[in-house]
Amino acid sequence: MGAEQEVTVDCPACGRRHHYAPRAYACACGAPVAPPLTAEARPEAVPRRSWTDEWVVVRCAACGRDGHWPQPEVDCPCGTMLRIPVRLPGHPVPRDWPPHDWSPRPSHIPLPRTAAAPRPAFRPLTIRTARDAVTAAGLYLRWLGYHGVVAAEQRPESGIDLRGPEVVAQVDPTTTRTPLRAVECVWLYGMQDAAVGVLFSLAGYADDARARADELGVPLFVMDLTGTPQPVNAPADDLLSSEV
Repeated sequence: MGAEQEVTVDCPACGRRHHYAPRAYACACGAPVAPPLTAEARPEAVPRRSWTDEWVVVRCAACGRDGHWPQPEVDCPCGTMLRIPVRLPGHPVPRDWPPHDWSPRPSHIPLPRTAAAPRPAFRPLTIRTARDAVTAAGLYLRWLGYHGVVAAEQRPESGIDLRGPEVVAQVDPTTTRTPLRAVECVWLYGMQDAAVGVLFSLAGYADDARARADELGVPLFVMDLTGTPQPVNAPADDLLSSEV
């Protein structure tokens, strides 16, 4: 749902024109879903970000399921954040949370069950490419005790690189700090799959991403080029201390 959804939007602050196509995410049924836009969509400047305005409800055309997806936005070079309205036939754009309870859960869901045998030492994989980073993260999750973890052959639109029966994970191999949006997306996919969502980053995390991860209980790990993940927040410490 890419090029045919492209719209042209003008920044109300500087007048600069942008061509925008919404990103598609995978529905629970497997079909790609993108927020539907219209050619006359007029963006609005976002003076202050709000959690309740970061998500919109979009219905999957394949299965009819309603899901919560990130609100389409554009960063204008002038510094203005532009929020693009979503047109939902038969559905008003929701601004009040929620038709379902998507509030953060105070408990972790679900961590690996403990067992008597201690873990052997983790054997890392040296990271030379982005694919190596994903492979190293998968090895680490399996070492933690998550069985059946598989990596996508190519990175999907959802950004979820690794999936298992009880875990989903995203790996950021870039040289810039992982942003807030990545934390919120991996948490959302974890909620949809009744799994724990985990993030791995080579460059660390933005301050607001760290704060949101603590609020949502998302474990954050950083990896160096030796391929050894290190926990950077309390949920990650909890995950590491859970014996399998």
